[in-house]
Amino acid sequence: MLIEKLSRELALPWVAEYGRAYAEQHGTHFTMDDLLAMAEGQDAAMRAAAASSPALLLLDTDPLMTAAWAEMLFGQVPDILLGYEKAEFYLLFEPDVDWVEDGTRMFGTTELRAQFAANAEAILERAQVRYQRVNGNWLERERTVRQCIERFVTT
Repeated sequence: MLIEKLSRELALPWVAEYGRAYAEQHGTHFTMDDLLAMAEGQDAAMRAAAASSPALLLLDTDPLMTAAWAEMLFGQVPDILLGYEKAEFYLLFEPDVDWVEDGTRMFGTTELRAQFAANAEAILERAQVRYQRVNGNWLERERTVRQCIERFVTT
């Protein structure tokens, strides 16, 4: 996984996706309550990692992206998902690389991947946060992400 690789190489802490562990334990037939629990767990993990005041904290995801899941799965976004503290900057990964099934991923068709990416972008716009699209093959994606990280580490 790219975030783990960059965390190791750049000696930056990162927060894993709480929802993945949740799905592995509880399954992927989510209710809105499941999504709310995932957002709460993600927020708690982020706060714990931020407590040591690292220069930069890499996040695999955050509660704002759980809002994109809520929109995709249930057609609605509870206000609480928009009320969590936001990251300083987001990376929006385009669905332009091959799908990798891992047992917990959803929305594997071209159409569903495009719809989820559009939902995620709409949530980012709605929350009025800064973000950058990331696309291309895996090496191009890594290069783009490294450039984004470098901007934050050197400022």
